[in-house]
Amino acid sequence: MPMDWIWGLIGGLLIGTGGAVYLLGNGKIMGASGIIGGLVDGSGRASALERVLFLLGVALMPAVLMPFFQDVTTNITDDYLVLVAAGLLVGVGTRLANGCTSGHGVCGMSRLSIRGFVATGIYIVAGGLGVIIFRHILGVI
Repeated sequence: MPMDWIWGLIGGLLIGTGGAVYLLGNGKIMGASGIIGGLVDGSGRASALERVLFLLGVALMPAVLMPFFQDVTTNITDDYLVLVAAGLLVGVGTRLANGCTSGHGVCGMSRLSIRGFVATGIYIVAGGLGVIIFRHILGVI
């Protein structure tokens, strides 16, 4: 059996651990969209340094780990228009849902939040529909 599944498991463990450390360290929920949103709309000025450091860690950690895991391949598209559209759709979706996968799925569900369970169910279904539409019908990914 291919061992590709292990990368998903490791990634999930790292996100869960990061969420626990973030919550235990400062008592706040680790929702990436809320962290970015607070910087963009100015509501997070009091914790701007913490937010920027978190985002730098998220952005730079793959580059730090890359030399150790060179055999890992991704299936990301080379079509930048699709990447931009996907990013914008995710941003709009996180604003509509008042949170993202890390906030609702990891932190919300672990706290047994009904809102977290509902939001997670909705974005999983939406993601599945997105794959059907964009990969199997439109063929863009």
